[in-house]
Amino acid sequence: MDEKLKSIKEKYLELEKKLSNPEILNDYKKLKTISKQKSDIEDIITKYDLYLKAGKDIEELNHIEDDEMYALAKDEIKNLEDERKKLLEEIKVLLIPKDENDDKNIIMEIRGAAGGDEANIFAGDLYRMYTRYAEKNNWKMELIHSVDGTSGGFSQIEFLIKGENVYSKLKYESGAHRVQRVPETESQGRVHTSTATVLVMPETDDINIDIKESDIKTDVYHSSGAGGQSVNTTNSAVRLTHIPTGIVVTCQNERSQIKNKEQAMKVLKAKIYDEEQRKKEQIEGNERKSKIGTGDRSEKIRTYNYPQNRVTDHRINFSVMNLDKVMDGNLDEIIESLIIEDQRLKLEGSGLNEN
Repeated sequence: MDEKLKSIKEKYLELEKKLSNPEILNDYKKLKTISKQKSDIEDIITKYDLYLKAGKDIEELNHIEDDEMYALAKDEIKNLEDERKKLLEEIKVLLIPKDENDDKNIIMEIRGAAGGDEANIFAGDLYRMYTRYAEKNNWKMELIHSVDGTSGGFSQIEFLIKGENVYSKLKYESGAHRVQRVPETESQGRVHTSTATVLVMPETDDINIDIKESDIKTDVYHSSGAGGQSVNTTNSAVRLTHIPTGIVVTCQNERSQIKNKEQAMKVLKAKIYDEEQRKKEQIEGNERKSKIGTGDRSEKIRTYNYPQNRVTDHRINFSVMNLDKVMDGNLDEIIESLIIEDQRLKLEGSGLNEN
């Protein structure tokens, strides 16, 4: 790993030199690219420099010949050794290859699954949970499409979440979410189990996805609200069908047909990209250690147990006893635990944990 860090340091110094070149300073595109490359490794270099300095200080203290002075220096040597170990672990985490989508916005889709009306109500509860979590992170949400459940909630809802590093935190939410509680319609007081599925996709605005116009079937129709009533008299709702994959997306949230088509295309690109990534992972071998779960909609990832006020994430065998707070958007404890486990698995997969 020492050789790897030396190589990164050389690259950093080279980038610094380039940034002082007048030719590059006058080329905005090159300047932006090189500045980002430098920024991406800056934290590694800062910690690496501190790591090297601590090592140099230890070496100097170990060369103290006076016994009395050396005895006084022992505590400082111990502190410096502890600091080096801590810095090394932090550097290992920074060396983990970054997910290229971590800083992207997301498109999230929630569907009521097994459990009928109760599943749709739970889908609505999950939508509120993510809405509250987005508010706490100062992210913005835009509704793309929704189909109301007959007794509340949603049978399907799609929305965009915009903000800083949204995908890095919510990418772990894809999968089947299970709820255990007594439905309002249950007269015997029995606990029912229902599920809703969540799909998280990175927004693909800056990803080159080639979609031929001839491969898309476009339908327009009147937008409808709850109960099927028309919310306006123009054919503004748009349904796009991607013929090669069979993927269908709908948008009726905007009053303009053009805007609805733009939003629908955004979702279509995200779904095609998501499908391509899944196929790629299957070809490369999706059983690798450095991945939490499959990210598949059908994989059971979490249970929300209302009678016990407990939320359990099955992928990392982690539980919290504050379901009420979680449903109010306090997801940080669960998400941080998932991030830590993800880093641990990636460290194992990259061999950076080896001594």
